[in-house]
Amino acid sequence: MDTKYYDQGTAAERWERAQLFFDAKDYAGAARVLGGLVDEVPEQTGPRLLLARAYYHSAQLRRAENELRALVERDPVEHYARLMLGRTLQRQGRHDEAESHLRIASALAGDFEQV
Repeated sequence: MDTKYYDQGTAAERWERAQLFFDAKDYAGAARVLGGLVDEVPEQTGPRLLLARAYYHSAQLRRAENELRALVERDPVEHYARLMLGRTLQRQGRHDEAESHLRIASALAGDFEQV
């Protein structure tokens, strides 16, 4: 596969291109751009989170899970990564694993159950 188009330009240009693909619901295209970008700047949350979302929306759930676990490992209080990890695990039928991540995401968002 020719990936020159997906890898072309500065990191900022590729980030913008990936967002355009994502907004157009071309999740596979967004993932192609973001894969290289995440390799280049693995410490940045934004590209990795968008890559995980692109994988999630294109039903590449194991890949989404891997990216989300990397985010949660690096930043355990990243609310949206926790939420997405829980939803990704749910889609895989792993409800028991998902529950703890969803509870943590809810707590981080300030959504506490009324007792």
